Amino acid sequence: MFEKLDATVEKYDRLEYELANNTALITDATAYAKAIKEYRSLTAVVEKYREYKRTEQDIEDALQIIDEADDEDMKAMAQDELKDAKSRLETLSQELTVLLIPRDPNDEKNVIVEIRAGAGGEEAALFAAVLYRMYSMYAATVGFKVSVANANETELGGYKEISFSVEGDGAYSRFKFESGVHRVQRVPETESQGRIQTSTATVAVLPEVEDVEIEIKDSDLIFESCKSSGAGGQHINKTESAVRLTHKPTGIVIECQEERSQFKNKDKALKMLRAKLYDIKQREQSEKVASDRKSQVGTGDRSEKIRTYNYPQNRVTDHRIGVTLYSLEDFLNGNIGGMIDSLIATDTAEKLKAENNN
Repeated sequence: MFEKLDATVEKYDRLEYELANNTALITDATAYAKAIKEYRSLTAVVEKYREYKRTEQDIEDALQIIDEADDEDMKAMAQDELKDAKSRLETLSQELTVLLIPRDPNDEKNVIVEIRAGAGGEEAALFAAVLYRMYSMYAATVGFKVSVANANETELGGYKEISFSVEGDGAYSRFKFESGVHRVQRVPETESQGRIQTSTATVAVLPEVEDVEIEIKDSDLIFESCKSSGAGGQHINKTESAVRLTHKPTGIVIECQEERSQFKNKDKALKMLRAKLYDIKQREQSEKVASDRKSQVGTGDRSEKIRTYNYPQNRVTDHRIGVTLYSLEDFLNGNIGGMIDSLIATDTAEKLKAENNN
């Protein structure tokens, strides 16, 4: 571990020097941005390791005082300092081990979220709208920006499907565990007998990727302009600013209609296509290394039931980590951070266990 840490510090110091003194790097915007990003990614590890080294020195100093001092009070103070420093060193060692776990390279990226109504007809569409509202409210509390790309709204205000981006530092790290099947159990407003109905919605979370990560040939694309569609209302755009994009090699079709500008809709459609192609690429790689999935909280498979929202019992249960909260209304109002923290903690613990077994 310490060889890896020493190498990290050496790399960090080299980047720091280059960023301050390398004129060629400073004037190359792309290379400079990449170097800054890498420098920042190493900062937490380096600072923690330097704190570890300082604590080691504190232990040596305390031991020297205990060994050489004649004053008993000074020796007693050194004993206390030694005890505290050893405790700090153990904690810092554990924190460094966690920081050295290979990070998901997508964690800092923006995300594209797709919610689709599943089993349950109109009730499923209404539940999809509830999930969109939940994610939007959560995003607002952590300072993320939500932008809808496409929405297929029903007459009752639900969504057959809705796609939106979430922009902000670390968006993917916070949203990535939401992929899968979400199940709701409640009495629909249209149910006269008061019977509980079970419905589902599927959530897909894709990291937004840059042009350089996924190459898309113009010859592989078909762009069509069309009028926006929806359940009606003043917000529906009557001009042909909506865009339908078809990727010929894969057959993927993207529709974007929320912007009034066709250029903006086209740009959003391309971002969504890149994310989908990147997702396909990532899944192909994961299938080749199936063992990697054992160190994850769920596989991210969209057929996997990950969470149940039970209205009669005011309960939300995450089936992957066995956590149940009896505060459903609060959860649906966007207070999902605690659940996300639990998912991240469990995923980190599993990855740490896998690292130790290797």
